[in-house]
Amino acid sequence: METSRYIVGIDLGTTNCAVSYIDTEEHASGSPEARTFRIPQVTGAGIVEERDFLPSFLYLPSDTELPERSLSLPWNEDMQYVVGEFAHRRGAEVPLRLVSSAKSWLCYPAVDRTAPLLPWNAPEGVPKVSPLEASARELEHIRMAWNHGMAGGNPALFLENQQVLVTVPASFDAVARDLTGRAAERAGLKRITLMEEPQAAFYAWLNRSGEEWRRQVTVGDTILVCDIGGGTTDFSLIEVSGERGELELKRVAVGEHILLGGDNMDLALAFSVRTHFVEKKITLDTRQTLGLVHQCRTAKEAMLNNPDLSVQPVVILGKGKSVVGGALRTDLHREEMERVIVEGFFPKCSAGDFPRERRATGLKEIGLQYAADTAVTRHLAKFLRQNVRTTDGADKESTFVHPTRILFNGGVTKSSVLRGRIIEVLNGWLASEGGESLSVLTGSDPDRAVAAGAAYYGFAKRGKGIRIRAGASRTYYIGVESSMPAVPGMPPPLKALCVVPFGMEEGTDFAIPDQVFGLVVGEHATFRFLSSLSRKEDAPGSVIEEWAEGEIEELSPLEAVLPAEGVEQGAVVPVRLHSYLTETGALEVWCEALDGSNRWKLEFTVREEARG
Repeated sequence: METSRYIVGIDLGTTNCAVSYIDTEEHASGSPEARTFRIPQVTGAGIVEERDFLPSFLYLPSDTELPERSLSLPWNEDMQYVVGEFAHRRGAEVPLRLVSSAKSWLCYPAVDRTAPLLPWNAPEGVPKVSPLEASARELEHIRMAWNHGMAGGNPALFLENQQVLVTVPASFDAVARDLTGRAAERAGLKRITLMEEPQAAFYAWLNRSGEEWRRQVTVGDTILVCDIGGGTTDFSLIEVSGERGELELKRVAVGEHILLGGDNMDLALAFSVRTHFVEKKITLDTRQTLGLVHQCRTAKEAMLNNPDLSVQPVVILGKGKSVVGGALRTDLHREEMERVIVEGFFPKCSAGDFPRERRATGLKEIGLQYAADTAVTRHLAKFLRQNVRTTDGADKESTFVHPTRILFNGGVTKSSVLRGRIIEVLNGWLASEGGESLSVLTGSDPDRAVAAGAAYYGFAKRGKGIRIRAGASRTYYIGVESSMPAVPGMPPPLKALCVVPFGMEEGTDFAIPDQVFGLVVGEHATFRFLSSLSRKEDAPGSVIEEWAEGEIEELSPLEAVLPAEGVEQGAVVPVRLHSYLTETGALEVWCEALDGSNRWKLEFTVREEARG
C-alpha cells in the first residue's frame, strides 16, 4: 500500500470522525498539505450533503418511522440505518434508537464487544448491534463515501487500495487495538496501520509548522500532549533531544485510558439543566432525559465553537403525541455551562492531588465505567507524578514531571476558557517547585489534527518527513503457569514473562534464548496476556512473580488449539520464545521447538484461534 497515490488518515473519534489525505502525485517531497475529505452523508430525510466531519452516531429507525428511501445514499439507495449528522439529530429526538460512544464500548472489557448490545438499555423490539459492528459501519460509510467521491470509478484509487492509517487512543490495550483492526477489516479495509492519537496530533503540528518547529522547541524540552475528546482523556509526553547536531523527538510516557471527556460534560450539563424543569414541577422520564443529554451536547458544542453565543435553547419532546404542542423548552446560558464544566471538570488543585476514589456499590448496572473523579486536573497531576523519573532531564528534587511545552488536542480543548484553566493550574504547580511557566505550541487544529497528522505520519514513513521515535506504549507479558504440586482448590500461581518492553519499536523483535518453556499443543489451551503502564524497566525475558495491585493488569485471554505436528495431541513441547511487534502494533509471540522442527505463532487477538 505504500506505493498508493493517496495516504489517508482516519480519526475514528468518539464524537466525530474526520478524514485527511495527502496526494503523493502533488507532494513528492517537502512539507505536504493534508487536505480534508468532505464526507457525503444524510443530513435530513432525503437530503445528502458533504460535511467536514462524520458524527460518530448510528441511528436504527423502525420500519415505519421514516419515508421510503429517505436514508438513501449515492452508493446505496436502500439504507436501513443512518450514520452521521442526521443520526445525531434524529437520535436526540428518539435516543433509545441511537448508538453513540461505540469507541468507548470498544475498549470496555466487562462486556462482549462483539455481541449486539447497543443501544444500551434499549427496549425489546429495537434492533441492536455490537460495538464492533457500530465501528465497522462508521468506517464502511467512510470507505464508500471515498470510493464514490475520490476514485472516479478507478479501483486503483479505492480507499481499500490506499495507504490507510486509523488512529486509536495511546492508552488502548492490545485487545481494543485488535478490535479496531477487525472493525476496519469488516468495513472492507483489509490492511491498515493503527496510530496513536496524541502522536498523530503532534505530527500535525510538525507538518503545519514546517521548519519553524525547530525554533519553537529546543533540546531538553518536555512536551505534554493534552488530548481531551468526546469520550476519553489522554496524556502523553514527548522529549526533545539532540543527536549528531539534529533535534530528535521521542515519546517517553503514555497515560492510562480515562473514560472522561465531552460525554461526561454533556451528562453533567443535563443534570444541571434538569433542575430548570424541576423548578417548574415538570418530571422528565427516561426518554426525555436521554433527549436532554443530546440537546445539551448540541448547545455546548454551539457555544464552544462560537464564543459570541451567550445562550442556547434546549428543547425536548413532551410526553404527549403532539410534537410541537408537547415540546418543553428552557435555555442554557454560557455562565451555567462554564460553571458546570470549568469548576466540575477542571478545578484548581495541587500537584499532589490524586483522583478521588469512590467506594464501589455492591450492585450496579453494567455499563461504561466512566472515571469516578471528573476532575481532569487531578488525573493530570497523577500522570505527571507517576512519570517523574521517565524524562532524561528530570530534576531529582521534582515531585512531578515539569513540562516545558504543551500541545492541546481534542474538541474539548477548542474552548479558550478550558485551555486557560489548564495552563493556569499547570503553571501554579510549576511555580510551587521553582519551575518556569510552560509555553503553548500554537497552530494546531484540534478537530482535524489527528486525521491530518496520521496522513503526514504515513508520508514520513516513506522517508519523506520527520519521525518521532516511539514504540510500545506499555510493557507486555505472557502468563506462565508455575510448576508445583497440585493443591486442592488452589490454582497454580501465575508468573508474568516480559515479551515486549516499554518503548519497543514497531517492526522490531526480541529473542529470549536462555529460557525454555513448555508449550501445550494439539488440545484446547488458554494463553494469558498481561500489561503494565507503570513498569517501564522490565526487559524481555524478565519473570515477575509478584506485583502490587494495579501494577500489572491481565488482558483478555487467547483461546487456541495449536497444531500437533509430529507429536501426540496434548503433548508439552519444550520451546524458546521470540516476540515481534509488527508495524501495525500487533504482538506476535513465536514459540520454536528446541530442535528447530516446528514453530508456532501466537498473535495477541481476540479471535477464537491463533494462526500457527
